[in-house]
Amino acid sequence: MDASLALTAALVAVTIGLWATARLPEYLTALLFFSVAMVLKVADAALIFSGFASTAFWLVLSGYVIGIAIRKTGLADRGARMLAPWLSASYGRMVFGVVGLSYALAFVMPSNMGRIALLMPIVLALADRTGLGEGRPGRIALALAVGFGTFQLSASILPANVPNLVMAGAIESAYGLHLAYLPYLLLHLPVLGVLKGLLLGGCLCLLFRDRLDTRAEAEPATPLSAAEKRLGLLLLVTLGLWFTDSLHGISPAWVGLAAACFCLLPRIGFVSGEEFGKEVNHRTALYVAAILGLAALVAQSGLGQWIGDGLLRVVPLGPGMPMASFAAIAGIATLLGFVVTANGVPALFTPLAQSLAQATGLPLMAVLMVQVLGFSTPLLPYQASPIVVAMGMGRIPFRDALRLSLVLAALTALVLLPLDYAWFRLLGWL
Repeated sequence: MDASLALTAALVAVTIGLWATARLPEYLTALLFFSVAMVLKVADAALIFSGFASTAFWLVLSGYVIGIAIRKTGLADRGARMLAPWLSASYGRMVFGVVGLSYALAFVMPSNMGRIALLMPIVLALADRTGLGEGRPGRIALALAVGFGTFQLSASILPANVPNLVMAGAIESAYGLHLAYLPYLLLHLPVLGVLKGLLLGGCLCLLFRDRLDTRAEAEPATPLSAAEKRLGLLLLVTLGLWFTDSLHGISPAWVGLAAACFCLLPRIGFVSGEEFGKEVNHRTALYVAAILGLAALVAQSGLGQWIGDGLLRVVPLGPGMPMASFAAIAGIATLLGFVVTANGVPALFTPLAQSLAQATGLPLMAVLMVQVLGFSTPLLPYQASPIVVAMGMGRIPFRDALRLSLVLAALTALVLLPLDYAWFRLLGWL
């Protein structure tokens, strides 16, 4: 490692260390990365600030705007009122229903934090109406269903969480490859979406046994307001364009940005300028831009290749054992989460994919997609900031979230990883 590469490695290590330990706010660490990189001239400005030109940055920003609109117009409350009588038929139905609701919402609302902020108050109110008060295992299970369901299951939907967006941007920056919405969904939805959702619901019912004291009654339906009708139509059009991006060639980011712009229009939109300034999480958008810039720096500086060569010397990889290589690659992505958290895994893993592909003989895109299994399965709650937010909002004890994390991670490795490998082979990715 020469002096220039050592300087880059030090900057990357310090930046990731500050994000992992939260010693400084994530936006401040992002700004420090930009400033130090430019002062030390480790790369040119176009590379360091490339995250702002990435589709991931604009998907994060537009996702917050759409989320505010859904909440403000009352569409969210209307959906909750409609689902409450059905969800409260039994404890098991409520747990699996909340898991399913958190997953279904990811198709129309691309922000993890926005979905948790929207769902958690509704789910806790539903728990109160069915007798699951403070401290009850069932209340903890419902809150965990929101946190884990929102983060882990949304990994199967391309624009639905931050790690996916970071990965898409990093792949674009490092390899010039573009992920399409529908092929990505087909690859990950059956195992990491549906089966993992069923596994999550089962774990919650077994680890947090409880029963409902009462059943929520149906409320009279009210007519849709003009704003609800307009937003509902906008969401249908947006979702339709996301599903068919491989046909029309328009990136989900630009579709989301156009929808966000409509939401911000005076008179016919739903979000005011004041709400855009106060409620949109610009800190997270800045954080994503910095992560993407860091990923591009790791790839272009040669640091990714250097780390990859080091990993190849210690990780058992080889062209003659595809299943073992598949598991090892997923394990690398999972373990990286200890250091860089889920949001940072794609930034560090993606530049290594070329070396891992050469060592294993697996296709590059398959190696890139295996990381989704890793970063969507945190071993500890702190590795996923949406889960931490859900724990705070739901007043979930750390030991309960930790117990669920470890059990779900173990079952994912034992049950879902082999099924995911088989699905990759069936679709021809391996």
